[in-house]
Amino acid sequence: MSTLDAVQAALAAEHAAVYGYGVVGGRIGDDREGEATAAYAAHRSRRDSLARTVHDLGGTPAAAAAAYALPFRVPDAAAAVRLAALLEDRVAGVYSDLVRAAEGPLRREAAGALREAAVRAVRWRGSGVAFPGLAERTGSRAR
Repeated sequence: MSTLDAVQAALAAEHAAVYGYGVVGGRIGDDREGEATAAYAAHRSRRDSLARTVHDLGGTPAAAAAAYALPFRVPDAAAAVRLAALLEDRVAGVYSDLVRAAEGPLRREAAGALREAAVRAVRWRGSGVAFPGLAERTGSRAR
């Protein structure tokens, strides 16, 4: 995978995470609303940064879809928490790919984004995984 392809994949994942956190925010309980708002802002910031990186690499940033299919129904706060954890797992997966594809400052930035997604996933889920972002090491499918 080229660096540009990996950045585009991370951008697409951030678009989906921003959309997903819109759903999370609409269903999450008051006790975790601040956490959802902070995650939404973090993903928007990463999305905007990745769009600039795509430009810097000579590409055209992938546009967000009008809507995204959710992996399951989100009728309540418990489902919103599960969705938030899944969003973070998926984002961690693409940042893992970007870490492998990039070098220098972009690689460090991708590693930081992977770490942040893994920490948010642990906060949402209440437990962690041994190798966040590496589905082949965790036995799960993060993507």
